[in-house]
Amino acid sequence: MLCVALSLAGGAVFAQKRYDPGASDTTIRIGQTMPYSGPASAYGTIGKAQAAYFRMINERGGIGGRRIEFLSLDDGYSPPKAVEMTRRLVEGDEVLVVFGTLGTPSNSAIRKYLNDRRVPQLFAATGAAKWNDPRHFPWTMGGQPDYRTEARIYAQHILRTRPEARIGVLYQNDDFGKDYLAGLRDGLGARADAMIVAEASYQVTDPTVDSQIATLQGAGADVFVNVTTPKFAAQAIRRAYDIGWRPLQYLASVSVSVNSVMRAAGFEKGVGIVSSAYLMTPGDPEWNDEPAMREWRDWMAKYYPEGDTTDYLNVYGYVTAQLLVQVLRQAGDELTRENVMRQAAKLQRFAPKMMLPGITVETGEDDFAPFESLQLMRFDGKSWVRFGEVLGE
Repeated sequence: MLCVALSLAGGAVFAQKRYDPGASDTTIRIGQTMPYSGPASAYGTIGKAQAAYFRMINERGGIGGRRIEFLSLDDGYSPPKAVEMTRRLVEGDEVLVVFGTLGTPSNSAIRKYLNDRRVPQLFAATGAAKWNDPRHFPWTMGGQPDYRTEARIYAQHILRTRPEARIGVLYQNDDFGKDYLAGLRDGLGARADAMIVAEASYQVTDPTVDSQIATLQGAGADVFVNVTTPKFAAQAIRRAYDIGWRPLQYLASVSVSVNSVMRAAGFEKGVGIVSSAYLMTPGDPEWNDEPAMREWRDWMAKYYPEGDTTDYLNVYGYVTAQLLVQVLRQAGDELTRENVMRQAAKLQRFAPKMMLPGITVETGEDDFAPFESLQLMRFDGKSWVRFGEVLGE
């Protein structure tokens, strides 16, 4: 369990304050579950980066004179554990909101519970399309670009550059993987059945994806769409290279970490892989002298010195923490769960530090998708290099 209770000095006196459980004159209590252990533990650094950002906010006076108490619990990437921990956060710790829980399976498991109790499920760390459904789940909002949108962008690129491609798809057998597959098929349109020659799925409990890689190679695929989380992404990249399979590869953007994926796979084995981004990539020479990148590196050194400054996930944690802080600031002294959701749906052209130029956050009452634009990038053996224009729907 990572439990962070953060403090600040001072506090202003406000009139006409309104609070729900988790908020008071002095504190705002935020809950989260995160896989600090288990098959998706590489993502645990996101929660640590978010805790570090809130620590900085508290040192600077908090939000309206209130300190953030951030309770982040280990769910091991297990949906039943996520449910158990979330109930503890809501019923025991009485958090104001649940923020940034990671993974499609875990967020799916807790969504009905939180919506039934009218507790905000904000900026879920997953890009499943179903998080943008304010009509049926008005208390849930995603925190990543839509997986289907990303997959459609890859499909468009394949059609433009490899119109005769034979495509093999490896995907996680859950909503995460199935959303990508649906988006890819949608983007390929009438040609999907002819172009996709093989599909292979895996479970998060599988030890390796070696057999799936062999299946895709055996089908004669010359384009490989790799829809995996970091552990399996590194395995798939390494295995494909080691058996001599050299397709053009598209990698899900959730697994572009230079440290936990590309280095783990072997830098030389990932040369030429295509992915997409909406955040600045640490270690990319293009951004070395950008003020936002310098500020982020200084922030990492001071508040998260044990964190990896080459890890894209630490940028994601930093950006999503900014989103939550912005929403809470907009909420002012009306720190009710209803007003927090209202403010989350009023983000207009908000540009957190470390977002790519030309990409901003936009939400509305009927559109709960904060990130809807991406830019393609290619791995050159050391870092990710952007190319083309910003794309979106």
